Amino acid sequence: MLLFTTGCEDDDHDHDHDEDHTDADGFILEDESGSEVYREFEGAMTGSVTLAVGDTLELSVHFLDHEGNEIEHSEEEEGEEHEDGLEVSGNDASVAIVEVEGHEEEEDHDEEHHGSALHVIGVSAGSTSFTLQLMHDGHADYTSTNNVPVTVN
Repeated sequence: MLLFTTGCEDDDHDHDHDEDHTDADGFILEDESGSEVYREFEGAMTGSVTLAVGDTLELSVHFLDHEGNEIEHSEEEEGEEHEDGLEVSGNDASVAIVEVEGHEEEEDHDEEHHGSALHVIGVSAGSTSFTLQLMHDGHADYTSTNNVPVTVN
């Protein structure tokens, strides 16, 4: 018996409408010092987001390709992504507020993360989680497989 998979057949056709889409298999969240806080890759997750009541964490979001490497974006792509971007949902705002970094903060084009960042604000002690999506032209190019756990102490 022969088994074939066709999951990579689109690789030869990336020159048409798919070139603007991000083909991510996971993502990492890094804190301001560049330390990895959370990773999701092909459904497996490590780490969690932990902070104290009253604290705010800024986490940069880096999407991963099928080999687990960070997906780099060209300067042209970064300029085009302002109408699209990250969305978060599902968190309990009475425990932690999770928000996408605002567009007004993206005006500094020398910013390393180009607006792909989240702010997590500890409101009260407890646990919650959120779903992360990378949106493009009104649909999700990527949706987290697992909810990202958040613990506020």
